[in-house]
Amino acid sequence: MTTRPPAEIGMKLEEVDTPALVVELDAFERNLRRLPERIAGRKVRLRPHAKTHKCPVIALQQIALGAVGVCCQKVSEAEAMVHGGVPDVLISNEIVGAPKLRRLAALARAARIATCVDDISQVAALDTAARAFDVTLSVLVEVNMGGDRCGVEPGEPALRLAETIGRASHLKFGGLQAYHGSAQHLRTPAERRAAINQAIERAGRTRALLEANGIACPVVTGAGTGTFMLEAASDVYDELQCGSYVFMDADYGRNLGEDGAPNHDFEHSLFVWATVMSRPTDDRAILDAGLKALSVDSGMPLLHGFEEAEYTRASDEHGKVLLKRPTNRLRIGDKIKLVPGHCDPTVNLYDWYVGVRNGRVEALWPITARGALV
Repeated sequence: MTTRPPAEIGMKLEEVDTPALVVELDAFERNLRRLPERIAGRKVRLRPHAKTHKCPVIALQQIALGAVGVCCQKVSEAEAMVHGGVPDVLISNEIVGAPKLRRLAALARAARIATCVDDISQVAALDTAARAFDVTLSVLVEVNMGGDRCGVEPGEPALRLAETIGRASHLKFGGLQAYHGSAQHLRTPAERRAAINQAIERAGRTRALLEANGIACPVVTGAGTGTFMLEAASDVYDELQCGSYVFMDADYGRNLGEDGAPNHDFEHSLFVWATVMSRPTDDRAILDAGLKALSVDSGMPLLHGFEEAEYTRASDEHGKVLLKRPTNRLRIGDKIKLVPGHCDPTVNLYDWYVGVRNGRVEALWPITARGALV
């Protein structure tokens, strides 16, 4: 159940109760513009991944800046996007189970919907659902780019699956899903380049095989925030599925650029707003933001603007901060911004974004697809 917003328009940031999910709007808007500017003049289009923000308000801002639509991972995420006004959604995942497939087919009556397969049985089930709702679904073949998660192997296995889609009465072959997720967080440019070069070879070889067998491949889609310029320059990829660029998180901030320094293509714009609830010793402070307020699967959050302090441990309702040298800067009642280690699952813990500009609340956006698991 959606709770009431944690703030009011016009409120000062320091008045916002905690924990709250804060978006610094100036940095956020620069991130929104930065990615289209980086790929301007290239053949690639942007299809941002909405699993990051889970918010149609943000998706529509991305589309206003040129995105062709968005990606989602779940039918329920796609429903939230479409009902929020997004006209074009790729579910970049395999959807299994009759209830989900019926919802997927029904949604295709309201918007352009595409999805992915990596097995013949999925094709048959999708065709049955599409026939029942008298729609034609665009279906992409997911190809394993080297991450060894979902996806058929490149080449002949992908060709056979594309041929099967082509024979289905209510499906059409939509192209290749070619996302290499594990490459996004390889730290050095050389590591990321090697991984994406492998993906480019696999995707390019598979597209060439399809076309040699008379199957047009409308799109090769993939890429992410950590590698998007590599795919954009490849002449193989047509769409980029970057998601985290709008917010950035502590983990992406650890990626290195060509100069060996942390890559600052985008800015941290998403923060968990937290309060110092205890200061039991000179070298320890306790925050009211723990596991129920942020995700630590990709490491602990950073204390924004407090290099002398380190968030070292999260329990259900507490965040333990160690101070590298004694300081009075973190007193009981003080509030501080935390940069989450991983933005996507952190967002999924909240109902609202609190948009702040110049220290005042300017926007309140519902996180409509929060908890969208099915």
